[in-house]
Amino acid sequence: MANEAVLLFETGHAIPFTCADGTGIEKGAILTLSNPMTVATSTTQNAAVGGIAAAEKIANDGCTKIPVFRSGIFKVYASGSVVTGGALKISADDAAARNYIAAAAADDEDIIGIALEDATVGQTFKMELRPTAVEQA
Repeated sequence: MANEAVLLFETGHAIPFTCADGTGIEKGAILTLSNPMTVATSTTQNAAVGGIAAAEKIANDGCTKIPVFRSGIFKVYASGSVVTGGALKISADDAAARNYIAAAAADDEDIIGIALEDATVGQTFKMELRPTAVEQA
């Protein structure tokens, strides 16, 4: 997989989440969350954040669980300019931007984490994984 998130510092254990048996998920994939506690590879921007895959899930292997990191320091890829301390979101508008992270706007509801350094388009940078759903009024 291209642009996988790479774990630099583990700050919490991976948690087992449900996933579809017929789906393959690469280690380091950015995941979206659905009910009930189910994850899938991110394909849309501003989706609910599941976390980052801690291991590979092979399609049709009979397994419906995958370990998922919900915290940690990761090396990720920027889809635009990000600044140190800024909130981040999943960026997956098209196949070319899959597994990229973008700066979050003030009205974005699903935050994946916090930038630990500046970066521009295509660069790698350190991110603290901290999924947060912000309720908008």
